[in-house]
Amino acid sequence: MAVRDEFFWLSKVNQATIVINSKLGLLPKPIAIEAARALREVIADGEKDPALRPKTYITFEPKMIAKSGPEITIMHAGRSSQDIHATYRAATLREKALEVADGLLTVMKTIEKLAIKHKDVVLPNYTNGVAAQPNAYSHYLIAFLYGFLRDFARLEEFYERLNVCPMGSTVLNGTCWPLDRREMAKRLGFSGIAYNAFDATQVAQSDLPVEFSSIVTAIAIHITSFLTDLMVQYAQPRPWILLQEGGDNTYVSSAMPQKRNPGLVNNCRTEASEVIGQAQGVVFRAHNLETGMLDPKKQDLHAALGNRAVNMLKLFNKVLNALVVDKERALEELNNDWTASQEVADVLMHEFGLPFRVGHHVASQMVSFARANKILPLDFPYEEMKRIYKEVIEKEYPTASSELPMSLERFKAALDPVAIINNRKTEGGPQPAEIEKMLQDVKDKNEKRTQWLEKQVTQINQSLQNLESEFNQIGE
Repeated sequence: MAVRDEFFWLSKVNQATIVINSKLGLLPKPIAIEAARALREVIADGEKDPALRPKTYITFEPKMIAKSGPEITIMHAGRSSQDIHATYRAATLREKALEVADGLLTVMKTIEKLAIKHKDVVLPNYTNGVAAQPNAYSHYLIAFLYGFLRDFARLEEFYERLNVCPMGSTVLNGTCWPLDRREMAKRLGFSGIAYNAFDATQVAQSDLPVEFSSIVTAIAIHITSFLTDLMVQYAQPRPWILLQEGGDNTYVSSAMPQKRNPGLVNNCRTEASEVIGQAQGVVFRAHNLETGMLDPKKQDLHAALGNRAVNMLKLFNKVLNALVVDKERALEELNNDWTASQEVADVLMHEFGLPFRVGHHVASQMVSFARANKILPLDFPYEEMKRIYKEVIEKEYPTASSELPMSLERFKAALDPVAIINNRKTEGGPQPAEIEKMLQDVKDKNEKRTQWLEKQVTQINQSLQNLESEFNQIGE
C-alpha cells in the first residue's frame, strides 16, 4: 500500500482535478493529457526516491512544470495552497482517526473476552482510595468497556464532521471558476463538501484538531485509570492481578532479586502521558489567534499525536493480554477487610425493617470492634454481633426489640462477598444475570463499531481506486 503522506494526497488532488476539470471542459483535453503525463512522472520519481516527495503544493508544482511546461498550470485555476493543504490535512487526520478507532476496537474486544473469561472472579473495588465494596471483576471490566464505547462514539461523531472536503474553497471565499466540489469530494473518498468556504480553510482547521486531541485525551485517561487501579494492588506482597512474567511484560531489578518490575505497564502509562501532553499542545497552538494563521495547522504534529495514540492503544492491549488473575487471592483480599459491612445494614433494613441509619450504626460498631480486636469478617463472633445490636438499639431505637433478628446463617451470608454479588437486584448490577445482559449489549455494540469502521475504510479505498482507474484512462 502506498504511503499516504502529503505527497500522496497532493498527487490525488491533482489526479482528481485533471479528471473532473477535463470532463467539465475547464481543462482542454490536450493540456489534460500533458498534465497527466507530467503528473505520472512526478509520482514515479517520488515512489523511487523519498527525497522527491514534496510536502507543499508550491514545491510540488515546479516538478510538474519541469516535466512539461507552464501551460499545464491552467489546472491550478480556481485552486490554492489553502484548500489543497486543508484537504490533505483532513484526509490525513481522517485516517489517523480511523487508525485510533481500529486500535480502540481491538482493546474493547480484548476487554470483552476478559470479562467473559473472569465472570466468576470477585474482588474489592475502591472509593477515595479505600476499599469500598466487593464487585465482580467482569462488572468492573464492562464499566471500562462502556467508557471506551463513549470514546468510540465521540470518534464516530468527530469523523462525520471531519470527513468533508475543503477543495474548491480556494483561499477562503471560493472562485469564479465553476468547479464541481462534490465530484472532487467523491473522488477523494469524502462524504461531502465542507460547505462554507471560510470555515473549510480557516475555522475548521483549528477546531477539528482540537476535537481530535480531546478524544485521544479521554481515551488516555481511561487507560491510565485502569493502569493505576492495577498498580495500587500490584504493589502488595501478594497481588491478585499480575502480569505474565517474561518477554516485554516484566523485568527483574538489577539489585533486588525479588522484584518483577511491570515494564509493560510503565511503558503504556508513559505513552498515555505523552498523548495527553501532546494533545494539550494542539490546544495551545490553536488559542489566542486570528483566523488564517498557520499555528494550528501543523499537519506533522497532528499526525504524530495520532500515531502516539495508536501506539498507546497497542501497548494497553498487550497489558490486557498479559493479565494473570488469581481468583482465590482476590477473594482472600475481600475477606481480609470489611467491604461487606454495608450489606449488614442493608439486610437489617429491607428484611427486618430497621431504619437504615440505625442499621448503619450497628454495622459501623461491628467493624470498629473487629478492627480493634483484629477479627476478620468470616471469623466475627455471632454472640458479639448480638451484643452490639442490643447496645445500639437500646440507645438509638428503644421502641424496637433489642434482639438481633438475623440468624447465624443470614449474618454469615451478609458477610460473604460472593453471596453479596449474587444477591444484587438493581439493573446494571454485578449479579450474573445482569452481567450476561451487559456482555450481550457490549458484544452487539462492538459488532456495530466493527461494521462502521470497515465501511469507512472501504469507502476511502474504493474511491481512490476509482480515481486511479479514471486517471489512467487519460491519454490512453
